[in-house]
Amino acid sequence: MSRLNLDFIQYSNIITKMSRLKIGLYIGVGLITLSFASILIKLTTAPSIVIAAGRLFIAALILQPIFWSRFRTLKLEIKNSKRGLIILSGVFLAAHFAMWIESLSHTSVPSSVVLVATDPIFVAILSPLLLREKISLKIIIAIILGMIGTAIVASQGFGSFAMTKGNLLALGGAACAGGYLLVGRKVRPKTSLLTYIYIMYTTAAIILASAVFITGNKFTGYSFQSYLFIALLGIGPQLVGHTSFNWALKYVTAPVVAMAILGEPIGTSILSWLILKQPPTIIEIIGGVIICIGIYLAASSIERKQPQID
Repeated sequence: MSRLNLDFIQYSNIITKMSRLKIGLYIGVGLITLSFASILIKLTTAPSIVIAAGRLFIAALILQPIFWSRFRTLKLEIKNSKRGLIILSGVFLAAHFAMWIESLSHTSVPSSVVLVATDPIFVAILSPLLLREKISLKIIIAIILGMIGTAIVASQGFGSFAMTKGNLLALGGAACAGGYLLVGRKVRPKTSLLTYIYIMYTTAAIILASAVFITGNKFTGYSFQSYLFIALLGIGPQLVGHTSFNWALKYVTAPVVAMAILGEPIGTSILSWLILKQPPTIIEIIGGVIICIGIYLAASSIERKQPQID
């Protein structure tokens, strides 16, 4: 083999390692910011539908000047993009937040967070059928471990009949999150991140704002603290967290991204301990360790032949 070929292979390996590192970094940042979501929601006294609409409204509002300043360059892409699918993704996102945030009013934070993180089940089942993406044995094992860990953590929340409604809402939120990730994986490879999140977040904000008025709620009359936490939800978990995962959907499969989100319950449990003074139980620790093993397997399954990342 020539020296030129050896140099090219070495350079390609460096690019691949940098690409995988960047993917891991973006997903890691997204995971950390998402872990704050449940804590901020618990500290907010506004109704769940107002919180859901508020976080999407803040995110969409911040994106307005960025999007319209680049509209001339994005106009052709928007015209040729699959706008119907992007809007569908926004519908899934709105339903996800409406159900999940409401679940936090009926069940415990650990139970709600781990149940809403079961979206890898829905993604794993539907990804081969809808996206024609193969799932490796390592991913299957990772998903099984993640679900076992999730079941262990959630098991302590099923003792009360009163928590059943919250648990079911969290599961419904997980199903919608799975749909949101699958549509994102379908659209993102050929759509810029800005176009995708702008249309999707704006669609979700309009749907949830409409739901606020339909349900008889209002956006006024809450404490300054509530508005502050809703704004932080829109900037952190929404704009940084969800956008990081939407960025990653261009480069890795939906099951890998869905598995990474399983780390949220672990981060939330740690933050609950530090902020809400609710230390994790032995059951949550055991389940968390199993989930971490599953996340590691999923992360290590990212194909070595990654495309060069922008």
